[in-house]
Parts: sequence; C-alpha cells; structure tokens
Amino acid sequence: MHKQALLPSSGQLESLETTIFIWLLTTMKVVVKNWHAIAQWKWDTGNNDADEGDVEGDVCGICRVPYEGCCPTCKMPGDDCPLIWGECSHVFHMHCLLKWIGTAASKQQCPMDRRPWVTAERKVDPS
Repeated sequence: MHKQALLPSSGQLESLETTIFIWLLTTMKVVVKNWHAIAQWKWDTGNNDADEGDVEGDVCGICRVPYEGCCPTCKMPGDDCPLIWGECSHVFHMHCLLKWIGTAASKQQCPMDRRPWVTAERKVDPS
C-alpha cells in the first residue's frame, strides 16, 4: 500500500499565499529604505502576431540587430536611433536604411523585397 501525499492545488496555493501576504502586511511594519526601479521598453512595430520566441521578426533586416538595440552607427538605443517603416511594411533602423539607400546597389529599393522604397506615414496610437 502506497501512501499518497496530499498536496494543495494551485488555486489553494494562490489563496494561501494571498492570505499570508495580507497577514504580513497587517501585522508587520515594513520600512522601505531603498528602491531600485527597473524598466523595459520596446518599439511598437505593429507586429503583434510574432511569437515571443520569434527573434527573427524583431531584428533590423539590414544590420540584424534587434530593434530595441541600436544600429552599428549609434551608441545608445532609443529616440536617437529611430525605426523607419516602408509602405511595404518592412521596418529598419533609420540609419541602416539611409546608409543602404545611399549605395548605388540599392537602386532606391527596399532591401527585403526590392520594391521601390517609399517611407510609410506612421500614425501614433494615443492609447
């Protein structure tokens, strides 16, 4: 005969954790001495269909660096190294695309699909 351990379900564990947390807050006094905030940002490329593990969809097609990073020309990511969208829906670091368009081999075409490059008007969603 085997003894079976009685383990609480995940719902019971969450309820127990919440109860303990509330008890700790109401019975113990906590003083916050230091606060170290951590933030994360991400460019809104409009690619909401990409899987979390799909890294290939979140990199510049020219330099292969993630959009959250910066192009090889820049030192810091962010507003100083913006993204640029084409009407063909491809996205690149602006500096990478400008360098590409400046070459004779580009023929003023998108490096991904070779259609003539036309910069799309990007409308910012206020939400």
